[in-house]
Amino acid sequence: MIAIDNILISDDVVSKQFVCDLSKCKGGCCEEGDAGAPLADEELDTVLEVYETIKPYLTKEAIAEIETNGKYVYHKDFGWVTPTLASDNGICVYAYREKNGLIKCAFEQAYYDKKIKWKKPVSCHLFPVIAKKSKDKTTWLVNYIPREVLCKPACVLGEKLKVPVYQFLKEPLIRKFGEGFYEALEATANAYFNEGKRMEE
Repeated sequence: MIAIDNILISDDVVSKQFVCDLSKCKGGCCEEGDAGAPLADEELDTVLEVYETIKPYLTKEAIAEIETNGKYVYHKDFGWVTPTLASDNGICVYAYREKNGLIKCAFEQAYYDKKIKWKKPVSCHLFPVIAKKSKDKTTWLVNYIPREVLCKPACVLGEKLKVPVYQFLKEPLIRKFGEGFYEALEATANAYFNEGKRMEE
């Protein structure tokens, strides 16, 4: 376990390797899970603000679900989350499936199209790392939890390219915890790998 201020990071975030392989997983993390994407409290207003802009990217079924049940819903285990479509394998309402089967995020596509400045929920951006508060709300717990089957190609590609999880997720980690945190994590990772090399020698 790595401790940086009030953030506890699993060793796997440093020691494991991961690079998304969308050609294999097809963005399945947008539909596989126990609920929609968790939303931070400060992201709720953002979802409301950008909805009309991203609406053209959404399916008719998704729009109907959103306008019936809301732009986000409360889950007893995960807090505020994006709604999902039971009729389409539990896909997030803010995702859409292309003809080749690849699932894309409406928020992210609108961001790349320069229509909004918010990329997507930080929980999605961080996946397969999950960051959540401890029960007493004083500490962040940061764990690497890839899906066993869905993420296997990404684990294989990460090992092939030799890209540690924390490097692959540099942008969202900085977005979530700041530059100072990432610099400290990187320094810890470098020390970790140097220690491992010394032990091998």
